[in-house]
Amino acid sequence: MKTLVAYFSAEMGKTRKIAEELAAKLGADIHEITPAEPYSVADLKWMNPLARCNREKIGKKYVPVANKVQNWEEYNTVYLGFPIWYYAAPNLINTFCKDYDWTGKTIHIFATSGSSGIGKTAEKLESYVTGGKIEDAKRVTSTDEIL
Repeated sequence: MKTLVAYFSAEMGKTRKIAEELAAKLGADIHEITPAEPYSVADLKWMNPLARCNREKIGKKYVPVANKVQNWEEYNTVYLGFPIWYYAAPNLINTFCKDYDWTGKTIHIFATSGSSGIGKTAEKLESYVTGGKIEDAKRVTSTDEIL
């Protein structure tokens, strides 16, 4: 069985950097989770209450994913990374998780944030990864905090 690092990274690229380093250290495959409609810089300006990221999160909107993981069934361990939005995963991550059968998979969540903690992110994601086991969930600034 194989390991996958799947991640969504917003404008700053912190999550992308950590995901790439993690995949290299683990010898894992990597998959960038992207929205069907890419985010613009304005979409991600969380201080604007009308920004897309805020409308999606507050409105609990389904955010279609542009790309699928090939050979999903080959992976037994998934490292799932994303920035924290409103003390939880972005809705894009919820959509990504709903699209797969997580049965028998071990999940390690890593999240980046400028100031928010990880809070109940793992608990909020549990209903989207039915059959999988969330092993841990950490707010990180480097791969050293994951491994």
